[in-house]
Amino acid sequence: MNMLNSTERFSNRVTDYVKYRPDYPSSLMAYLTECCRLRSNQIVADIGSGTGLLTQLFLKQGNPVYGVEPNANMRAAAEEFLQMHPHFQSVVGQAEATQLGPNSVDWIVAGQAFHWFNQQAAHQEFNRILKPDGWIALIWNSRLMSDPFQQAYEEFLLTHAPDYSVVSQRRPSAETLAEFFAPAKMQTATFAHQQVFDFEGLQGRLLSCSYAPTKEAENYGEMMEALRSLFNQYSHQNQLFFRYTTYVYYAQPKGARQN
Repeated sequence: MNMLNSTERFSNRVTDYVKYRPDYPSSLMAYLTECCRLRSNQIVADIGSGTGLLTQLFLKQGNPVYGVEPNANMRAAAEEFLQMHPHFQSVVGQAEATQLGPNSVDWIVAGQAFHWFNQQAAHQEFNRILKPDGWIALIWNSRLMSDPFQQAYEEFLLTHAPDYSVVSQRRPSAETLAEFFAPAKMQTATFAHQQVFDFEGLQGRLLSCSYAPTKEAENYGEMMEALRSLFNQYSHQNQLFFRYTTYVYYAQPKGARQN
């Protein structure tokens, strides 16, 4: 596997990431508002904020958001994407050293990023910056593996993307996440989500992933032929539904210690 530093794995994929990665369902925000009393005046730290896909949801709610991102290219893309939002502040930092002040944020969120963190160091840093009644929410869009296309796409990745089998195993188990939140009791929620692609979109979605071979790779042409074949088989009227389940793992960790 190409062992790039995790903070640099997406540097050459920012354009595709911005255009083709999924956002997050609006029902997520409604859920956090109802179940966790999310309010528009609460300060949010989006850790590993990337190009700002999750940050955007909180900004639309009116929340001030620190986008903490170590990768310069991803951070620059977020700054351009979110430049019209006065409550957005871009921060050069990482999960283990956010550069934020102690007890300074009401929410810590991470979308598609927590599995890249040093969990022990991140736990200490999150505890430092989170207010006593603050919340942590860890969020992933996961491909819906009961979908026939996703089953075929999984086989495609295992065949044509050598890094995939290693990177795909990085996402922590529910048990590991529960340990991270302890002694607070972790809660979970799921939401249906999807993207609709033509072939160019499906190609961009593949190339946005850190494990996908680039154009310089010897097997790139063969991989694209196989992807075209998949698209032709599972698309209808030049549209392919790329389905996800959005998982949210959340808790109020300091509140648990006070009880």
